[in-house]
Amino acid sequence: MKKVSVVILNWNGAEMLRKFLPSVVKFTNSELAEVCVADNGSTDNSVEIIQNEFPMVRLIVFKENYGFAEGYNKAIDFVDTEYVVLLNSDVEVTERWIEPVLEYMESNSDVAACQPKILSYRNKSLFEYAGAAGGYMDKYGYPFCRGRVFDSVEEDKGQYDSPAEIFWATGAAMFVRRDLYKEVGGLDGKFFAHMEEIDLCWRFLSRGYRLMCIPSSTVYHVGGATLKKENPRKTYLNFRNNLLMLYKNLPSRELDKVMRMRCLLDYLATVFFLLKFDFANAGAVIKARRDYKSMRTDFKPLREANLRLSKVDKIKFRYGFSIIMKSKLLGKKTYSQMISK
Repeated sequence: MKKVSVVILNWNGAEMLRKFLPSVVKFTNSELAEVCVADNGSTDNSVEIIQNEFPMVRLIVFKENYGFAEGYNKAIDFVDTEYVVLLNSDVEVTERWIEPVLEYMESNSDVAACQPKILSYRNKSLFEYAGAAGGYMDKYGYPFCRGRVFDSVEEDKGQYDSPAEIFWATGAAMFVRRDLYKEVGGLDGKFFAHMEEIDLCWRFLSRGYRLMCIPSSTVYHVGGATLKKENPRKTYLNFRNNLLMLYKNLPSRELDKVMRMRCLLDYLATVFFLLKFDFANAGAVIKARRDYKSMRTDFKPLREANLRLSKVDKIKFRYGFSIIMKSKLLGKKTYSQMISK
């Protein structure tokens, strides 16, 4: 029986499937893993391309677009392997990309999820924005990576080639134990897209599991293929979902203080957009805060459950500093500089 299901969630990505699926088929050991495409209600010819050009790929078809989070939740219900890889449709994989991650997880039962080293498809000497060599978070919910702090992306010179514990594994290429994924509730479908993998990883960590980056596995990610950088819709989802994630997971002793600071930082972001005459993104931040407040009551039961099931008082790798302060005021642009004293 195969141990791994590689699940690619597709929505109107016909050309990306033609471009990137061949590497997944070629470099995925068919004795070890199956390759699945879950079509999220596409209106292009994605389904026909899979059926006609990739008959070796398992096809799962949904009649509507459930978004990234709920789409993966529904797709994972269709597989029964021990491990699942959530793989974006714009990822090129490399030879033996599965084996080192699987070997590590097989040897470490307390590891819930892993990610490979993720480099940019457009410039393969650089780390990729969404995940790089593993993700972390500052005190106020801002994510950063080994290899990327805000928009400062490092060149890969082997500086992060050692396996490392991380706070979050990117949803662009996340290896996860299927039973634990189901146990903690999977990705939060109410998020629709963005921040949902960090929220999931926070739940894993709070319940005593570890997360890892295994850089001996390497993939190349285009990134931004669905919503481009600083797209107002992306800005809205990132700000709203980040606030919801903090509300769901922060310990009670921190919640009010962190949220007061986030309110200030979010309005500073609004001013920043206005100074650039970017009224659409400024409006997206305001709308995100307004909708967070209206949605918060619906998330109260999830918050209570997360706090009740938490086994860890203080989670590692959620650092106690502000990356805005360190990056914007102190000029620290790399992960190594960020965590240095």
